[in-house]
Amino acid sequence: MADLLAPNAIRLAERAGSREEAIRRCGAVLVEIGAVAPTYVDAMLAREQSVSTYIGEGVAIPHGTLNSKESVRRDALAVLRFPDGVDWDGVDVRVCVAIAAAGDGHVEILSKLASVLMDPAQAERLRNSTDVDEVITILEEEPS
Repeated sequence: MADLLAPNAIRLAERAGSREEAIRRCGAVLVEIGAVAPTYVDAMLAREQSVSTYIGEGVAIPHGTLNSKESVRRDALAVLRFPDGVDWDGVDVRVCVAIAAAGDGHVEILSKLASVLMDPAQAERLRNSTDVDEVITILEEEPS
């Protein structure tokens, strides 16, 4: 997982006034870490317009469309926490796990994220974490 989620791609005190602004912040982090070209952010917004990336427990997984793979320079993740929440079409999102994937290297982390979200206590830990190392631990540790 260390090759997909670097500590500098975890931001735990973000603010966004809208779902679009939150997605733009997620995309900006992926651009900043060199994972995607700036055009990928538009693809993330297009994906959200076609289908919501909200997956439950206050978490969304913004990502690009299938046609945006050419904008991906390397598979990567970014985790952004929005302590004040973001209105995601009527639901409150506190954490976004942004995905940049040209291949399938992200599938394992999505599986792990699903197991975290199925455990309400772990999901709460992820939503409330203010420590980068703890976020990495939550996403790497084996389910109990």
